[in-house]
Amino acid sequence: MAPPTPLLAVRGSKGLYMVNGPPSFTENATFKRDAGKNCKAFTFSQDGSLFAWCNGEKVNIVNVTSAELVRSFDLPKAVCLELSPKNIILATWQAYTTANDGTAGVPNLQLYDVKTGKCLKSFIQKKMQNWCPCWAEDESICARSVNNEIHFFEKNEFNTIANKLHLQKVSDFVLSPGSQPNKVAVYVPGSKGAPSFVRLYQYPNFGGPQSALANKSFFKADKVTMLWNKKATAVLVIASTEVDKTGASYYGEQTLHYIATNGESAVVQLPKTGPIYDVVWNPNSTEFCVVYGFMPAKATVFSLKCDPVFDFGTGPRNAVYYNPSGHILVLAGFGNLRGQMEVWDVKNYKIISKPLGSDSTYFAWCPDGEHFVTATCAPRLRVGNGYKIWHYTGSVLHQYEVPVNEELWQVSWQPFLDGIFPAKAVTYQAVPSELPNTEPKPAQAYRPPALRNKPVTSSKLHEDEPPQNMKPQSGNSDKPLSKTALKNQRKHEAKKAAKQEARVDGSQESAPPPATRNVPCNPMPAVTSGDPEVDKKIKNLKKKLKAIEQLKEQAASGKQLEKNQLFS
Repeated sequence: MAPPTPLLAVRGSKGLYMVNGPPSFTENATFKRDAGKNCKAFTFSQDGSLFAWCNGEKVNIVNVTSAELVRSFDLPKAVCLELSPKNIILATWQAYTTANDGTAGVPNLQLYDVKTGKCLKSFIQKKMQNWCPCWAEDESICARSVNNEIHFFEKNEFNTIANKLHLQKVSDFVLSPGSQPNKVAVYVPGSKGAPSFVRLYQYPNFGGPQSALANKSFFKADKVTMLWNKKATAVLVIASTEVDKTGASYYGEQTLHYIATNGESAVVQLPKTGPIYDVVWNPNSTEFCVVYGFMPAKATVFSLKCDPVFDFGTGPRNAVYYNPSGHILVLAGFGNLRGQMEVWDVKNYKIISKPLGSDSTYFAWCPDGEHFVTATCAPRLRVGNGYKIWHYTGSVLHQYEVPVNEELWQVSWQPFLDGIFPAKAVTYQAVPSELPNTEPKPAQAYRPPALRNKPVTSSKLHEDEPPQNMKPQSGNSDKPLSKTALKNQRKHEAKKAAKQEARVDGSQESAPPPATRNVPCNPMPAVTSGDPEVDKKIKNLKKKLKAIEQLKEQAASGKQLEKNQLFS
């Protein structure tokens, strides 16, 4: 049986509609377009079977396949929507308001039964951040943070708090994905000299620090981002400070920590200093990729032991995306970068394509794992709005540009459960496209007329580091060297190579053949150590050796040299 065609939901000033995914890219005729301009939010269910949206008058839920109306709610002020994993509960949120006399406002977070339309529970949720309760995938438990406590409800019985996790000043939590046993990661910020910490618990064992599965404390943290892997065996914690006290970065300071449910924890050592732009788990849960460091940024894949597996080198990137199968990875530079993308084959670590998605503000893989969408949306950018659907080999298969004076607000793929789309073998041949290649040619730097007929010299501010496989060779049974030992080894090899070249040049200069004195010698082979500082010293040394050789030739030809040019 052929897999289904994913739909792409599009929301903008022209209303809300759906587009059929590859290969047709036509507007879906089953879902009737909502032409209103007041559509504030929409969401798919986790299995993609239901679709809910708010049009400024009502919140509607429809069956995606048949477009049949499942339920409608009179909620004109709703601005956030979420469906529970099993499609049993609809959660809605609207802005919290107080009465004119200062009394408390009405509850603004509602939980509705999708089947009956009954409001099961209402809460006061003042902040939009982390507004939605978190469910386990089987909906056995539901949790929300309330006044330094985490309240747990079981089997969607919201009138009874089944369990509480009380920690001093708990500010964030994340439930683990997957089936039972359910786990929860909790963050407590530090105060009065005490460190911040993240603890992992297994529900419902909340008896104190001794009952925690793992604990990791750290000092430099004003806020954290916690990322579970798909198998719920480990958490990555990005700890951020708002101010970098060393003055090295305007954006504060970030560190990356690894915490496993078996109690292991570690600080992920990043070779290059600078901010951490993005961290993503591979869907196979055995490795993760980090984009970090001052521009040009590095990107490295790490194992569960926090050892580097593959280094993608440096380049203009600030985001990383694994496809649903985890065998293709995209490194991209969006936002204040040009939109350059690199598509990699993860198994062989070979680059597949280098497309350019200029002015993109959004990126998402299609559930089939072969296509992805890039979009330019308002309010991030109000001009040039539109979206493109790509094949991972770099071909643009569909493009839509919003007319002048119109805006595109949001696009989103219809999700599917795991296993619906099997992983296919990676191909390096570009898929044919009916669209013309509109990729702009890279602008060349201005060259004055006197230099236009001469060879182009490199004028980069930074030399990009090449990709490097960090895995130890299978034939070498020795323990791999540490990062410091590798760096020292490269420096030693570079110095040794520079001395050898200097000796060779000196022996050639002592007895130059007269017939070939005016013939330009072959350029010395380029030596790269992998360390920019060492490469720079080698380059300067070569310049000095070349200048000495020129002075010797001038002296031999009878030219009078200056005193500071004479050999001692």
